[in-house]
Amino acid sequence: MRIVVFGASGGTGRQVVAQALAEGDEVVAVARAGSVVPPGVEVVRAGFDEDEVIEDAVRGADVVVSALGTRGRGPTSVCSDGVGAAIAAMRRTGVRRLLVVSAAGLPGEGDGPLLRGLVKPVLQWVLRDHYADLTRMEEIVRASGLDWTIVRPPRLTDGPRTDRYRRALDRHLAGGHRVARADVATEILRAAADRDTVGHLVAIAD
Repeated sequence: MRIVVFGASGGTGRQVVAQALAEGDEVVAVARAGSVVPPGVEVVRAGFDEDEVIEDAVRGADVVVSALGTRGRGPTSVCSDGVGAAIAAMRRTGVRRLLVVSAAGLPGEGDGPLLRGLVKPVLQWVLRDHYADLTRMEEIVRASGLDWTIVRPPRLTDGPRTDRYRRALDRHLAGGHRVARADVATEILRAAADRDTVGHLVAIAD
């Protein structure tokens, strides 16, 4: 399988790359200049406005993965701009399968009263720029017309891969407070070949 990864230099992206390579997949990383990308992959250096370069990177892919994210606070459009650029390239090249990493901090089915009424509103206010970017990203993905899946993990940790995580379609998981980036990567690669996840949110948590 040929996998194109946006955000390969981040914690989750590096796990996606490592696990895909271990499975014998061909991996292409689309990265900005200066980003440190794991070894063993084809690296395409491009900004989100370099349409032709991104198009060449995406062409022939079986799946495109966005594990883009930001650090710190303040206005950002990294996730929405990156996914928008990926989708535009996919449309031009006929690539259909898209998986993106979002966050369980966004509202969703399965949230209890405390989460819905207190915890998430506070979190979304504190990290309002980050969540505004993720919200916009999800809107772009849903409107893309592609075979998309949105993966929503809670707080990410650097723990080892367990393969014992919980998952659910289109609803958040009760008590799902954290999950290892390695397990998120496992779910991304599993979902890439699972047609039952097309057009759905996948919640994942320990």
